[in-house]
Amino acid sequence: MIKRISIPLFLMSLIFISSCGVSKKTYQALDAQYNDLSAQYQKSQVELAESRARVTSLEEQLEQERKTNAGLREALAKLQSTLDNSINQNTQGNVNISKLVDEINASNKYIQHLVNTKNKSDSLNLVLTNNLTRSLSREELRDVDVKVLKGVVYISLSDNMLYKSGSYEISDRAGETLSKIAKIIQDYREYDVLIEGNTDTDPISKTNIRNNWDLSTLRASSVVQALQNTYGVDPKRLTAGGRGEYNPIASNDSADGKARNRRTQIIITPKLDQFMELIDQAPETSDADASAADTSGL
Repeated sequence: MIKRISIPLFLMSLIFISSCGVSKKTYQALDAQYNDLSAQYQKSQVELAESRARVTSLEEQLEQERKTNAGLREALAKLQSTLDNSINQNTQGNVNISKLVDEINASNKYIQHLVNTKNKSDSLNLVLTNNLTRSLSREELRDVDVKVLKGVVYISLSDNMLYKSGSYEISDRAGETLSKIAKIIQDYREYDVLIEGNTDTDPISKTNIRNNWDLSTLRASSVVQALQNTYGVDPKRLTAGGRGEYNPIASNDSADGKARNRRTQIIITPKLDQFMELIDQAPETSDADASAADTSGL
């Protein structure tokens, strides 16, 4: 990190040197040095802000993981409590204790399977985001934001980088960045990919585009077609969608807020059919077992 530069002091030095009759060549050299140092200072401030934002994102992810694990522990404790109550009873319900124990054991195995699956998914997401972040240059990272929220990877791309000005056509500048993202998508073939376009509230003035719904959808479709036709991503894994101006992440009252809202998100998620298979694997509770559980609590 470059040390903070005392720019006002440096400027006063330039004025003093100028007033002392220093040659024009010397003055210009000092002025160029000042401009260079000022640019370095601004760059270091931007990098510091980006680092702080990444730290905040990681802290949010950690807090979410803590809440999820707490919920799983609570569910396991309730099942264990049911077992303890059944064992302590000497009533008719004891006839079905064996079945209840089997059910609880099956539930415990299912919960452990869910935990293992979630941990595996979290690990894959972490590797995915790290691989993508490392592959992007510092300049590219200014237009690309990568984060994980609730087990889903979000890659947010600024429209200024991704599209030609006032258009939904992919810019030449975006080609290298999209190729790196496409490689990550190809490496993780068990994931589906949703491309989601977003706009600010400014109305579109193009005659061939009716409104921001059209613009956001067309831009998402352009990215999908680039991933399929240029980079060979399986189209069965891809979905394009537009949310217009109705999914803002900042206020549209300022130019900076509008710039943040004009974005396209590449959302990488586990396949839905795999999630449904996990749901189908959940152990079922029979009426007899439920009756035994009710009796044991009397």
